[in-house]
Amino acid sequence: MRLTTAQALVAWLIAQCSETIDGREVPLFPAVFAIFGHGNVLGLGTALHERRDEIPVWRGHTEQGMALAAVGLAKATARRQVGVATSSIGPGALNMVTAAGVAHANRLPLLLVPGDTFTSRAPDPVLQQVEHFDDPTRTVNDAFRSVSRYFDRITRPEQLIATLPQVARVLTDAADAGPVTLALPQDVQAEIADFPGELFEPVVHRLIRPRADDRAIADAAATLRASTRPLLVLGGGVRYSGAGTRAIEFAERHGMPIVETTAGRTLVPHSHPLYAGPLGVTGAASANTLAGEADLVLAVGTRLQDFTTASWTVFAPDVTLVMINAARFDAVKHGALAVVGDADAALADLAAHLAATGQDWRADVDWSTRASRTRTAWDAHIDSLRAPTGGAPTYAQVVGIVNELSDPGDYVMTASGGLPGELVGGWRASGGAPTMDVEYGFSCMGYELAGAWGAAMAHTDGLVTTMLGDGSYLMLNSELFSASFAGHPFVAVVCDNDGYAVIARLQEGQGGEPFNNFYADCRTNHTEPPRVDFASHATALGCVTFTATDLTEFRAAYAHARVAARAESRPAVLVVRTRPAAWTEAGAWWEVGVPEHLSGWAAYQEAKSRQLRYL
Repeated sequence: MRLTTAQALVAWLIAQCSETIDGREVPLFPAVFAIFGHGNVLGLGTALHERRDEIPVWRGHTEQGMALAAVGLAKATARRQVGVATSSIGPGALNMVTAAGVAHANRLPLLLVPGDTFTSRAPDPVLQQVEHFDDPTRTVNDAFRSVSRYFDRITRPEQLIATLPQVARVLTDAADAGPVTLALPQDVQAEIADFPGELFEPVVHRLIRPRADDRAIADAAATLRASTRPLLVLGGGVRYSGAGTRAIEFAERHGMPIVETTAGRTLVPHSHPLYAGPLGVTGAASANTLAGEADLVLAVGTRLQDFTTASWTVFAPDVTLVMINAARFDAVKHGALAVVGDADAALADLAAHLAATGQDWRADVDWSTRASRTRTAWDAHIDSLRAPTGGAPTYAQVVGIVNELSDPGDYVMTASGGLPGELVGGWRASGGAPTMDVEYGFSCMGYELAGAWGAAMAHTDGLVTTMLGDGSYLMLNSELFSASFAGHPFVAVVCDNDGYAVIARLQEGQGGEPFNNFYADCRTNHTEPPRVDFASHATALGCVTFTATDLTEFRAAYAHARVAARAESRPAVLVVRTRPAAWTEAGAWWEVGVPEHLSGWAAYQEAKSRQLRYL
């Protein structure tokens, strides 16, 4: 088939299909997010126009925002579908580097196709080209190398034949999933070559379930049998494997209390008697209490990030770690007994091995019942935080109302600031399909709105609600108009607390002086500085808007926003003034660098002495 490089790439994208966890066949690449410029408008832009009925193209308004929307789409589909983002060369390309970092940190697939400078170098230096005096082959797109799982610069059309299978491998692999960058020089995009027709034959990418080594399963089973207080930790890998039901059945069979990581949140029904809550700094005191008493931790599908482990102080010093993970890189961390394989398959094999021994191994009964007892106390604490009070609402109260009014199939999101602690620690899930996306791998301010656009495309069975602070809104809000224009509804709850409140808490809680976080502590030449009218701004971006000043108004406004978003097929933005210094605390430590002369130094040193280390 005689095609341009761009036509060949688009034809290949269209030919790729994916099988969802429940067995449905869907396009692997259901959407392209594009901002065209001189680096991609004629080559890739023309090819996409020619096939526009087969692969939807959505116009973004910031390159970072549209690429973050693609990340949100991948998370909402449990990594079974992948968004594509294309930009021009230069600043347009570099704007997508942050989104690549988000995808990389969170192990989410993303295909980035930035334009690149001319391979021929005939017109050099071209507009937006950064020249490197020592290396003419280097361009700004090399910045993607450190935040890509796979990077290639296509300098000849026929290189696609070798690289595209690798692109598909990375985007669909449980262990390697992450961002792929294909840099496309604009002259190569338009170059014509002969491609084999087989390259464009339909392919269905199915979830691969590699099984763990039998010896590792046997070792894990023996280690479990030796424990009396085991704890099951469920991470994002359980979500992407579709292993939630298997994990709960495993816990029930063996009486193991269950906790969740941020990425694994909403896998377990909140009312389950073995559920102890979410783990870590932004989690629940109930889960952290059990983690500190467990003699064994079976961690499934998690990289045990510092917020999950309270910077490795949440577990007992003598705890035994058993890690089930598709990625060996994660399975061997902290000297764990590594079980490398798919979460669902490994749990099935581990259960079968335990059963085959003829021993009905279970955790101690008192330990099994500790989960519900400790979580009941945490629930009572959350209820007290959610109880109505006068004045401006707290984050906990706002989250409580959103939780109460949401339907079981709805989807809730956040990314940065104080809201991750409120959603992760306080949300009560009905179970079933995962219904939460808390981007706390990269904690990217602005993901809340852009990611919601992508999630709304994918999550059509329920309503997406995204929650963010005023700082995140100001960081990146352009994709509100993208979603409004495109006709993708979701609700955005903007909690205005007058600054970067959670960083102010970190600053002042360690003995630092209030500085440059709340607006009251920032430099200005005005006696009375201006304030942002978020509702008017969102209206100007095409959204339907609501405001609230107290809990009663918020409850009514959120109910109306849910109806309006669906009825008008566009985002509904609800702005509510919230208290700047009321938080849900899980009682866990997080390591940050504390100068010796600040009051937080002594507590920092004490916590460091409790930090779990593997030597």
